[in-house]
Amino acid sequence: QVQLVESGGGLVQAGGSLRLSCVASGRTFSSYDIGWFLQAPGKEREFVARVSGNAGVTAYVDSVKGRFTISRDNAKRTVYLQMNSLKPEDTAVYYCAAAGVLYPTSESQYNYWGQGTQVTVSS
Repeated sequence: QVQLVESGGGLVQAGGSLRLSCVASGRTFSSYDIGWFLQAPGKEREFVARVSGNAGVTAYVDSVKGRFTISRDNAKRTVYLQMNSLKPEDTAVYYCAAAGVLYPTSESQYNYWGQGTQVTVSS
């Protein structure tokens, strides 16, 4: 069982930065790939980025490449999403999720989800 708690969201102006954190419970945290997803108002949840259990492999959706960086510190059971050059279209609730499979390719492969943290980017 893994419990995830996100934090770090808030209101920021376009061009600004935020760092989201996802803290996990459980002793096997390093065995899970962790992903970040976003859900904008009235839209379906979308993949943003993921990092493998040993932090060796990352993946990003094209729209955030070069702006967002995912990283993890297994000793702290924490995954981070550094978001730079934020745009109004990045406004959404951001969720982290844990997958028990290597390199998950679909949302259905993520077993555990956090409650989300709101990110609002003003123009």
